[in-house]
Amino acid sequence: MPHNTTLGRAGEQRAVQHLESRGFCVVDRNWRCTEGEIDIVAIAEGILAIVEVKTRTSTRYGHPLEALDEAKVSRLWRIGFAWARAHVDVARGRDLRVDAISVCGPDPATADLEHLAGLR
Repeated sequence: MPHNTTLGRAGEQRAVQHLESRGFCVVDRNWRCTEGEIDIVAIAEGILAIVEVKTRTSTRYGHPLEALDEAKVSRLWRIGFAWARAHVDVARGRDLRVDAISVCGPDPATADLEHLAGLR
């Protein structure tokens, strides 16, 4: 398996642990549709969070969250609405939110983690 795939999976697992430690329940991972992919779908109380995870070993080429431009965030919203339509039973009554989590450091298990909630 390529290093970047292994790194990405480790970063996503760290993000899942972070979300669960804050009361979220992860209900889906790596969900795909014609628009693209959602890394993590998590729920907590009245929130349905669509979570994009960016994992890097360093900031040598910029902070991981710098990869989230306006077009990417708009696409995440579209994919989030697609997920909600496909999973009405889970989504009903919850506010949709797009979040981003960066995991940055040589070892994802101990790397710096930053969680931005409510991207627009």
